[in-house]
Amino acid sequence: MRKLLYLALLSLFFSSCSWLNPSIMLKTGKDYQYSKNPDSARVLDYKISPNDVLQFNMYSNDGFKLIDITSLNSANAAYHINVELPYLVESDGNVKLPILGRKKLSDMTIREAELTLEESYSSFYVKPFIELSITNKRVIIFPGSAGDAKVIPLVNNNTTLIEAIALAGGVADDGKAKMVKLIRNLEGKQYVYKMDLSTINGLKDGSTVLQANDIIYIEPRRKYSSKLLQEVAPIVSLLVSTFLLYTYSQAITK
Repeated sequence: MRKLLYLALLSLFFSSCSWLNPSIMLKTGKDYQYSKNPDSARVLDYKISPNDVLQFNMYSNDGFKLIDITSLNSANAAYHINVELPYLVESDGNVKLPILGRKKLSDMTIREAELTLEESYSSFYVKPFIELSITNKRVIIFPGSAGDAKVIPLVNNNTTLIEAIALAGGVADDGKAKMVKLIRNLEGKQYVYKMDLSTINGLKDGSTVLQANDIIYIEPRRKYSSKLLQEVAPIVSLLVSTFLLYTYSQAITK
């Protein structure tokens, strides 16, 4: 009986190794080739993508005194543009806009889109001046502890990696600051950057300006002992109880 108990515990231990740390995601092998970390001093111009939500303000006469043309009187109501409504970039890259109808804006920078709309609206307004913004830019952060993932909106255009981690509450107690992965898609290609924020030298990487839809993954520490104890304790308790009952029954029959 003792031998059977020992064998059961041994097989349970080895089988446990395969399902320990189930919360670890986005694994990379030992020989994985990470992308060269981006230059933190270089800020890439964001390009409009499908599912972006746009909002714009339009003014007349190149923005002279920023006179909002949406405040025109009722006689000119036909030219009224409600700038408070969200304008979704559809899957084909087009946006349905007042007066213009469907207009393709995907793959343009904010400035390029502003110039395009100013040219298009110049047929209806005198020297239109347009301010365009994207209201749903965000990044996803896994701070190193299961269940604590957050979606952080990019309110500022120059939000850095370390700022976003701070907004998410910082690196979790179980997270490894020396193993921060920044996952980014650029023009249909995926880049994975490995960054070490555990030392002061990591401030350079921490100053990397984030792009919309970036994923920041801080790898959690592996806690084999606590996980093993947590998962195995009930089974061990059952086996020990069975062994004690068996020993007691054997003693009574003798």
